[in-house]
Amino acid sequence: MTIPLLFPGFFLGGFECSTHLRPDGVRLDLLRATRHDRHSERDYRALKALGIHAVRDGVRWHLIERSPGRFEWDSFLPMLEAADRAGMRVVWDMCHYGWPADIDIWSTEFPDRFARFAAAMAAVVRDATAATPFYCPVNEISFWAWAGGDMRLFAPAATRRGMELKRQLVRAAIAGLHAIRDVDPRARIVTVDPLIHVEPKTPRARGRAAHARSAQYEAWDMLAGTLHPELGGGPDCLDIMGVNYYSDNQWVLNGATIEQGDPRYRPFRNMLAETYHRYRRPLFVAETGAEGTRRLPWFQYVCDEACAALEAGVPVDGICLYPVTDYPGWADERHCECGLLGNIDAHGLRPVYRPLAEELSFQIRRFARVRQAFAASPQHGGPAALRYGTGQKGGP
Repeated sequence: MTIPLLFPGFFLGGFECSTHLRPDGVRLDLLRATRHDRHSERDYRALKALGIHAVRDGVRWHLIERSPGRFEWDSFLPMLEAADRAGMRVVWDMCHYGWPADIDIWSTEFPDRFARFAAAMAAVVRDATAATPFYCPVNEISFWAWAGGDMRLFAPAATRRGMELKRQLVRAAIAGLHAIRDVDPRARIVTVDPLIHVEPKTPRARGRAAHARSAQYEAWDMLAGTLHPELGGGPDCLDIMGVNYYSDNQWVLNGATIEQGDPRYRPFRNMLAETYHRYRRPLFVAETGAEGTRRLPWFQYVCDEACAALEAGVPVDGICLYPVTDYPGWADERHCECGLLGNIDAHGLRPVYRPLAEELSFQIRRFARVRQAFAASPQHGGPAALRYGTGQKGGP
C-alpha cells in the first residue's frame, strides 16, 4: 500500500514568477526575464524528462487586469495550454508580490478587487482543463509583510506597517479563495510561507526571540480564524500548507545567520513536525534551493530531513526545487546559478545541472520506498493519513 500524493510525483519544480516593484520603481517580471513565459512547454517537458510532473508557476495580475475589471489572458493562456499539452500539473501563484498599478494595496477595495480577479481566473482554468486545479492566492504573506511592510525591500515599501500589511494580505487571500471555490468547488488552495527559527543573542532576549519565531505562524493562524477572527478566517481557509526553507531561515535575533553545525541550529525535521502538529493539514516543502555548488549538499540535507520527518510520522507530501531554473537576481540582475535547469540557449534549450539531476533521480526512488514503508506502518498509515492525498481537505 502507498499513500496517494497530493501531486503526481513527490518532487516539484518552481518557476520564479515575482512581479513586485523594487524601491527604485522598477517592476520585476521574472517569467519574462527567464523567458519561461515564451518557452513554458519546453520547460515543462524538460522537467518531465527528469522525473518532475508537477510545478509551481505564476500569473501576472498586472498584465491580465490592465484596467479595472477588464481581463486580458494573452500572457496566461499560452502557459495554461502548454501545461495541458505537456501533462504538467501546476500550482498557480495568483499574486506573487505584485498587483496592478491603479490599485492602492492599503485600500478597503483591494481584497474585493483581488477576489474578482481570482474568480475570473478560476473560470478560465475551469473551462480549459478537467484536472483538479491548484492555486496559491497570495504568496508568502508573512515574508511579504516583513519585506514590504517593515523593511522597504519592495512594494509597498513601508516601515512599521508589517502587521497591517499582513492583515490586509490575509483579507485578500480569504476573499480570493472563497471566490475561487464559488466558481470551481474542485479547487485546492495552497498557502505558502517560510519556516524560520530565531535564537536570542543573550538570555535577556529570549522573550523577544520567541515572539519573533512565533510570528511565522500568524498568517496561517489568521487564515484558520484562531487569530483576528474578524478577518473572516476559519478552518476551511487552510487546505494545503506549503512551507519554504532556505539556508538563511535561521538566525540570531538582530544578528547573524545560524549555520548548519552550530549547536543552536534547529533540525528541519523538527520544524516540519511542529508545523504539521499545529495545523494537521497536508504539508509539502514549497520552496527550497541554493546557489552554485551548494545546490547538491543543500538538496541532500532537505531530503534527509524530510525523510526523517516521514519516518517520525509527519506526512510530508513533496519537495519543490525553487527556482528550478537560473534567474537574474532581484536587486542587481546578476546571474543566479540555482536551478536544475540553466538559462535558455540559442536553440531554446536549457542546460541540465547534472549533479542535481542525478541526485534527484536517486531521491525519487528513495522517497518511493520511504513513503511505501510509511503507509505500511500501523502507526503511520490508515484513513487519517490517506485522507491527505485524496483531494479532500484535512482538518483537526
